[in-house]
Amino acid sequence: MENFSNAQRAEVLTQALPYIKRYVGKVVVVKYGGNAMINEQLKKQVMEDLVLLWLIGVKVVLVHGGGPEINDLMNRLGKKAEFVDGLRITDKETVDIVEMVLAGKVNKSLVNLIQMNGGNAMGISGLDGRLIEAKMKDNRLGYVGEITKIHISPVKDLLEKGYIPVISTVGCDRKGNTYNINGDTAAAFIAGALSAERLIMMTDIDGVLKVKDDPSTLIPELTVEEAEKLKAEGVIAGGMIPKVDCCVEAINKGVKNVIIMDGRVPHSILMELLTDEGAGTMVTGGKK
Repeated sequence: MENFSNAQRAEVLTQALPYIKRYVGKVVVVKYGGNAMINEQLKKQVMEDLVLLWLIGVKVVLVHGGGPEINDLMNRLGKKAEFVDGLRITDKETVDIVEMVLAGKVNKSLVNLIQMNGGNAMGISGLDGRLIEAKMKDNRLGYVGEITKIHISPVKDLLEKGYIPVISTVGCDRKGNTYNINGDTAAAFIAGALSAERLIMMTDIDGVLKVKDDPSTLIPELTVEEAEKLKAEGVIAGGMIPKVDCCVEAINKGVKNVIIMDGRVPHSILMELLTDEGAGTMVTGGKK
């Protein structure tokens, strides 16, 4: 806004006011991870946007992944990453690496970045307070978890005390095992447990497209019913299927609506929440 006059700045803020009123005091869960986290300058900008939302009274919850960082450490340790149906095969050594990277390095770096930009954040993992309880999803995958229960009290406590909870997606069972949890799935379950106003899934794609790799065919809004139809028709296919399934899961658990957006676009969160323009594809429960 360097080239804006004071009057133009005031006009921008005035136009944002109705949207600010809509979200003040409401919970917005942001899923952030993967390739959307690689660019450090963009990561800083995303954290600035989250702090801005927090400062105007939005109850922000950040759920993060960190696949590229996990792959990087595994490569340095000479351990090859293997996948089945897009899910990481996670033996005991790998789940230790996942916990180290997600609950340690990535989580604390995001907390630090939020605080450096004026926010008040607290990092926790799915192990803390048994937040994400899980069981083994498939013996072929090893310690990849299927969520069985969310104990949401730790997150609510942090929100009530004015923190931005920053959650890494590792889970546990009652036998002391640690599990690697899909970040999109964890975000959907957490947003549902919080009855969030909105879940924002930040990815490295524009949203749901009618024609693969053609951003001009972006579908701005979908109902759950329409999403299921597009899956049956093959329009929603490949890696987009589990993302849309997570959106549907979140809606079914009580989230008002879910956005799939390109997290690489500067200020995409603010465009979605505080302007008419919006960003990405919105999935809703009701009929349009």
